[in-house]
Amino acid sequence: MINNKKVLGLLGLTTKAGKICFGTDVCIDLIQRNKVKLIIVATDAADRTKRNFKFLCDKNNIKIAEFSTIEEISKAIGKNNKAVVGIKDNNLASEIYKIINGGEIIG
Repeated sequence: MINNKKVLGLLGLTTKAGKICFGTDVCIDLIQRNKVKLIIVATDAADRTKRNFKFLCDKNNIKIAEFSTIEEISKAIGKNNKAVVGIKDNNLASEIYKIINGGEIIG
C-alpha cells in the first residue's frame, strides 16, 4: 500500500524548495536536457500522456511513476489541473520513488 499522504506532503515540500516542474511541455523539455530525476504521472491522466512519458523516460533513463489523481497532485503542489510533475532533486526523487513503489510503509 502506498502512503499517499506522505508522498503528497513530499511533493508540497519539493514545490516549496523550488525543485519541481509541472506541465507536459516543461517536463518534456527538462527530460530531454536530463534535468529531471523522476517523473510522476497521475493515474487518471490520458493514456497517450502516460505512453509518451514512459517512452521519453525510458529513452533518457529517468525514473517514472504513476501515482494518485490529477486533483490530488495539483492540490499538493498548489496548481490547477497538473497531470505530470517532474522532481529535479535527486534525494527527494529517490525518496518519493521508494515510497510510491512500496518502500517505507510505516510513517
